[in-house]
Amino acid sequence: MNDPRIDDRLAPRLLLAVFLPFATGYFLSFFFRNVNAVIAKDLARDFALTPSDLGLLTSAYLLAFALAQLPIGVLLDRFGPRRVMASLLCVAGCGALTFGLAQDFIVLTLGRALIGLGVSAGLMGAIKGFSLWFPPSRLATLNGWYIAVGGVGGMSATAPVEAMLGTIGWRALFYGLAVLSLCAAAFIYAAVPEKALPGKRESWSAQFGRLKEVFARGDFWRIVLPMVVSHATYLALQGLWLGPWLADVAGFERPAVANMLFATIFAYTLGAVFFGTAGDRLARMGLSRMTVYKLGLSIALASFAGVWLDVQTGRYAIILVYGFSVISVALAYALLTPRFPPEMTGRVVTAANLLLFALSFAFQWGIGAVLNQYPVTDGRYAPEGYALAFGVLALAQLVAIAWLWPMRAAPASPAESRVPDAAG
Repeated sequence: MNDPRIDDRLAPRLLLAVFLPFATGYFLSFFFRNVNAVIAKDLARDFALTPSDLGLLTSAYLLAFALAQLPIGVLLDRFGPRRVMASLLCVAGCGALTFGLAQDFIVLTLGRALIGLGVSAGLMGAIKGFSLWFPPSRLATLNGWYIAVGGVGGMSATAPVEAMLGTIGWRALFYGLAVLSLCAAAFIYAAVPEKALPGKRESWSAQFGRLKEVFARGDFWRIVLPMVVSHATYLALQGLWLGPWLADVAGFERPAVANMLFATIFAYTLGAVFFGTAGDRLARMGLSRMTVYKLGLSIALASFAGVWLDVQTGRYAIILVYGFSVISVALAYALLTPRFPPEMTGRVVTAANLLLFALSFAFQWGIGAVLNQYPVTDGRYAPEGYALAFGVLALAQLVAIAWLWPMRAAPASPAESRVPDAAG
């Protein structure tokens, strides 16, 4: 087979054999991540859940996802994304079945955690795979498309799910998702080719030991923290709390909530395509990725502040701008990966993801814990609780972004020609 790196064309056969199989798993990952925002009230009713219970349940996905990141980084660098992602999607299928069959809170939470573990390599595995099979000059575009596929999965978990629930119910939905997860695993295992892995001959101890190199770097922390705080806030909202906030504070009816969640993820998807494909062009025009990263984060913070303060004038536009701009955080991967050797790509991106999903777990659970301190009136959580929780998140973003702003873009290095210019 010819090496696809000889030019910058995206061979259709590789798109079908590599991009498409991985994308099916990532579609499901986003679907799983966001579906609880639509079925939250059903789960609260069926299992008599408090806001804190609901936050813990939904964020179990994020906790399992986070805990898996460092081992998955080593596994991706050692065994490649094909075997790792196919195996984990089987775990996701078991988790979906467990969730659908659950009769109590503990089993429901276990199912949610298994789902999180099962889809935990969805993005990082693809970044690793794309770096093996596609030319570096096109990886930003591929990552933008890939995140957009995830966005479509997230959109599918909003209004379409709401339309189906009255007919099939949330349990049957998860039975179907269990089957689809197994199908996606089989597709990846059968379709994706194998390729020699850089650094594969490293010992297990050496592979895990080199993780210290990642966490010891000051530039790693300065770039990653704004991404982690900003995106963790988005995941906590889009994955659960934006839906209840729209109902309890903004006064939306249930169909309008689902439609707004759909629109927000649609804006997120458009942002993924924009930041993925336009990053290289803006850099050639003299606007560095670091500058675009800072600007995107700042716009996202400003629009999130509009949500926190419940600015009613232009509310729809504010929420949509937030969804569009927050995906600028994906440029953190473009700023990080050139700073490390190519055999460490899997460990670098999963180290960042560990922090992202650990904080997402804390934020999603923490919002529920704050709301639990206020009375629930007619099934609605207190606006004062939302205001306090969102205010803390806004402050955390402000501090992280303020630390980033003085940082200058690093000069191009030879590594940039070898490592994926990841946009997501």
